[in-house]
Amino acid sequence: MKLPDINILDEKDKRLHTISKDVTFPLTKEDKENIRKMIDYLKMSQIDETREKYNLRAGMGLSYVQIGIPKRIFVVVEEIEENEFEEYIIINPKIISTSIEQVYVGEGEGCLSVNREVEGIVPRFARITVEAFDMNGNPFTIRVREDISIAFQHEIDHLNGILFVDKIDPKNPYKNANKMREI
Repeated sequence: MKLPDINILDEKDKRLHTISKDVTFPLTKEDKENIRKMIDYLKMSQIDETREKYNLRAGMGLSYVQIGIPKRIFVVVEEIEENEFEEYIIINPKIISTSIEQVYVGEGEGCLSVNREVEGIVPRFARITVEAFDMNGNPFTIRVREDISIAFQHEIDHLNGILFVDKIDPKNPYKNANKMREI
């Protein structure tokens, strides 16, 4: 497998703080190709052999704005068994409900646009329900939990011009950790 030709923006790039625009259908051929490249990149980043070969950081999600295109599209790829993946292609997402329970990633969230260690936690909902569209413009509703819920919220933040580092309290990076569940 060849490494897809995508350029992931660094956190210093001001475009990452752009609010992405809704997508109109049908998707362009270029949009479909970019979605496929993003999914392939994420898969390759999760396979030890290709991650080492191409010196990649493991990633679970990518939003369109991270490749410099401010459209409301993101993908999440979860390895469910060795080299077997669940793919989520989410277009024009809207969170319609959340759990009361909040969680955070114990070792800290990461981001393919943030190439440094970041101390602190980001409060996230343990479960969310999202309305979105698939690549053919068909509406659907999906309820996600735990890791996938965090990934969805992280990517939706990207679409709203927010990086996870923006959500960490610089004076108290572990603020309210005792009120949330670590995952």
